[in-house]
Amino acid sequence: MTVKEIYSVHEEKMKKALEALRKEYGSLRAGRANPSLLEKVMVDYYGSPTSVNQVANVSVPEPRMIVIQPWEKSMINAIDKAIQKSDLGLMPSNDGIVIRLSIPQLTQERRAEFVKVIHKKAEESKVAIRNLRRDANEAVKKVEKDKLVSADEAKKAQDDIQKLTDRYIKDVDQVMAGKEKDIMEV
Repeated sequence: MTVKEIYSVHEEKMKKALEALRKEYGSLRAGRANPSLLEKVMVDYYGSPTSVNQVANVSVPEPRMIVIQPWEKSMINAIDKAIQKSDLGLMPSNDGIVIRLSIPQLTQERRAEFVKVIHKKAEESKVAIRNLRRDANEAVKKVEKDKLVSADEAKKAQDDIQKLTDRYIKDVDQVMAGKEKDIMEV
């Protein structure tokens, strides 16, 4: 494996770590309705667990309301139960045709809890990125030890990997700051 391949493979993995964080943040409730809140809510669809977004039309007609219209009327009760069992803390209103979820205003304490969760998730992403840096540096050292690259090339590759790591850590911080601002906004 060449130094360039090591760099590109680990850059791709760092990009995936950042995307995983963004997706995780998307499922956190920020006081306003967002269809991505339901991505983790699984409903039993003919014996297999399926995301609510895949068995119903999910729309946001108002800033604090999510409307779920199942494609099959028989799924409405299963979706209702799945939302009640989820950790969203929302009570669905079911009229037999659609399910309405009203998103309550977040209290200051709840906002503070969400901020803690956001910081924890960001730190987990940073650790994952740093672990990828360590793996990349070990791969570069192995290539250098096998005499496939010179010491200067290995040093430059490690510097490039550090710059890449710094860039992704900065991106994680920006994503975290954006989500924190979103949650603290009243």
